[in-house]
Formats: sequence, structure tokens, C-alpha cells
Amino acid sequence: MAYKKIPAVYINVPDWNKTIVQPRHEMDKLHGNVVATMVDNYQINADVVPVDGGFCVGLKSVNAVVGYNDFVVNIDIRNVPETCEYNAVLAHEDKHIKTYLSVIDDFKGELQKSVYSAAQSVMPQFVKSRDMVDSVVDDMNMQLQSHPDVVLVKQKIFADVEIKNKQIDRMESGEELKKCK
Repeated sequence: MAYKKIPAVYINVPDWNKTIVQPRHEMDKLHGNVVATMVDNYQINADVVPVDGGFCVGLKSVNAVVGYNDFVVNIDIRNVPETCEYNAVLAHEDKHIKTYLSVIDDFKGELQKSVYSAAQSVMPQFVKSRDMVDSVVDDMNMQLQSHPDVVLVKQKIFADVEIKNKQIDRMESGEELKKCK
């Protein structure tokens, strides 16, 4: 326990981009869809302290990047780019993208607490050789990512996104598309 430190935890969101595609097969002409990619990368920084006959490896800090970084918007091929229909479908799908991003913003505090709790639970480990340090750091990273608090907050994020996206679809009456006719 003398080598256990209070780890620093830094949470950042990734830069994101949006790609618009029109699949060759027909879709529902009035609805597109968004495929969102969530990333959660954790970089562990460890202290390596020489002790009797080996080294104590302790978690010093965690730099996490959690959020959505890639959005692919699919719009039916029959909707010609820059037409009223195309733009209406794109505007609707942009609402979904904003939902993904706002949910991550809403959960930043909870993410911070969850990763911190997980980091606190990772105990220092003794290794006999410096060659074993990378393996121990990888093990610490796995412990952190599989910690129940981290798993739970990610599940909450996915659930909240799902609920809010369904609300968007229920609230949309298709008025924008009807104006295009």
C-alpha cells in the first residue's frame, strides 16, 4: 500500500467527422440512418519504483478518450443531393448526430467518476524484471476497462442515446419532407 497513489484521471472526447453516403440499394426514401462509432481508449501511465529484488508498478494516471468519432449518414439513392428531400433527410439525421454528441456531454461527470473509481481499484503490482512492466500495465488497463463502474456508464450512455433517438423519430412528423412535394 505504500506504493499506491491516487491516480489522476483525464477524460477527453474525440474529434469527430461525418460522412454522407448513398447506398446502391434503395432504402426507405423518407428516412436515412446514422451509423455512429463510439471509441473508448484508455492510456495508462504507471510509476515504476525499484524495490527489493524487482519493481513496483503502480497506476499514476489515466488519459481516456470517450465519445463518438465517426458518423456515417445513409440517405436513399433516390434522394438527389442538394434537393429539398435530400436536405430534409440530412437535417433529420443531423439531429441524431447532435443527440450522440450531447449524451456524451451529459455523461462527462459520470464518466469521470466511473473511470476514477475504476482507477482507484487497480492495485500496484510487483514484478521481478523491467521486461514485465508492459505486461502489467496492459493488465491494469484491462482491469480498468472491465471495472463494473466503467461498463455501467457505457451501458447508460448507449441506453440514453437509444431513448433520445427514438424520441426524435416519434416527434418528427415528416412535415419538412411534405413541404418538398
